[in-house]
Amino acid sequence: MQTYYYVLASQKFLEEEPLEEVLRERTRHYHEQEKEIDFWLVNQPAFLESPQMSQVKQECPQPATAIISTNPKFITWLKLRLEFVKTGEFAGP
Repeated sequence: MQTYYYVLASQKFLEEEPLEEVLRERTRHYHEQEKEIDFWLVNQPAFLESPQMSQVKQECPQPATAIISTNPKFITWLKLRLEFVKTGEFAGP
């Protein structure tokens, strides 16, 4: 199973932050390094519906948006950049 790491916040909060610019810069960096994109922006992520995530869902204003990645360092970097977000991980296919 693959471990996925996430940054989670309300959709409204992320719209007010320079998220689009941050993700565009990161995408450009990956292309320059010839690295495969390993992150996704997901509105109303389905993983929040699992019973294990009920507490996380309660703590995040809805509708929620997540940036999901297989790279934990990228998620840590986003957390430092965006500040008022939740982070975590889950196992997926």
